Amino acid sequence: MSKITFLGAGSTVFAKNVLGDCMTVEALQDFEFALFDINQERLQDSEMMLKNMKSNMNSTVKIKSYQDRKEALRGAKYVINAIQVGGYDPCTITDFEIPKKYDLRQTIADTVGIGGIFRNLRTIPVMQEFAKDIKEVCPDAWFLNYTNPMASLTNVMLKEGIKTIGLCHSVQVCANDLLTSLDMPTDNVQWKIAGINHMAWLLEITRNGEDLYPEIKKRAKQKQKEKHDDMVRFELMDKFGYYITESSEHNAEYHPYFMKSRYPELIERFNIPLDEYPRRCVNQIEGWKQMREDIVNNTELNHQRSHEYGSYIIEAMETNIPFKIGGNVLNKGRLINNLPENAVVEVPCLVDASGISPTYVGDLPEQLAALNRTNINTQLLTVEAALTRKKETIYQAALLDPHTSAELSIDDIISLCDDLIEAHGDWLPEYL
Repeated sequence: MSKITFLGAGSTVFAKNVLGDCMTVEALQDFEFALFDINQERLQDSEMMLKNMKSNMNSTVKIKSYQDRKEALRGAKYVINAIQVGGYDPCTITDFEIPKKYDLRQTIADTVGIGGIFRNLRTIPVMQEFAKDIKEVCPDAWFLNYTNPMASLTNVMLKEGIKTIGLCHSVQVCANDLLTSLDMPTDNVQWKIAGINHMAWLLEITRNGEDLYPEIKKRAKQKQKEKHDDMVRFELMDKFGYYITESSEHNAEYHPYFMKSRYPELIERFNIPLDEYPRRCVNQIEGWKQMREDIVNNTELNHQRSHEYGSYIIEAMETNIPFKIGGNVLNKGRLINNLPENAVVEVPCLVDASGISPTYVGDLPEQLAALNRTNINTQLLTVEAALTRKKETIYQAALLDPHTSAELSIDDIISLCDDLIEAHGDWLPEYL
């Protein structure tokens, strides 16, 4: 029996979406869904939820929880990764509260920025353990990574020799959400997206062959006259010419323009939700009791296939019916000419029984590549810091981060990194 292993299966809602999607696929009905999580209560919740769904969907997949990670991985054909190391309490709290002492504010802190750096530093060692197990018990498995920071973690797994694709849902919803927000039709639309994760660019968008950008920009300028929740992206589109895939709350902290202690009025002007991720975490924790009743204990639970790429990738590989995705892959051979070869980029990819074939994009408009490179610098140095365990490389990653370096002095950045290393304690390996 073929196996799909889900690491971080205690992420019950996400497990419902991705594995529920897989239950709708005829070609996967003989698969085992192997569930693993370090939180046993959440693992049991997910198993019960999936078994209820299986019964209601008349699926014939096998669902099994494992106490041993290596046994969950043994013989797997596909591995889905959705872990979070350190959780909200204590690690997310630390990632936000320590920088606040330096007047450095954040919104999400899961990709770059000082919070993204330290999220990487505590997650990469765990990913290396995954890679070690995979090489031992399922060396040919495809690793579908959904965990942030996407680009850096995908890069690490590829360095470890694991067949890896990084997946994010912002690509497939970008064009439709943009048009919907501007009251424009979404039928017969074609689009092309490329760049890096959370900072990929809507390079082309047409409807029935007509370029939609002139009308998009016209409507966006008008919409900017009133408060809305996408003001940062519209401002970036106005100044740099193209719309970006990930949300405004994310992009507020990827650039040095929006959260500035010298210009506090920018927070109000661009409607930036400071501390957004901790707020979401608290709301999710408080709402879980009711959600648990609605999902875990719901014996009538059913599922409709979502837009997440995971099930479509596995189906395409199993059936050899091609499917196009936006995936995170190494920029080997310069898929994007004006980005570094050792960076992970987000480009269109074709999936079939032969695997995942990324497509050649060529040059990004230079201003877009330049913005991408500012984030790539920090990503690559963070990976190097995690692999070499050198404290000075952590400093360098932070010194090159756009938002951090725009706000703090060299001495303060180094001091902040030292404070975060101390506060995270055993969540990090020792750095010299």
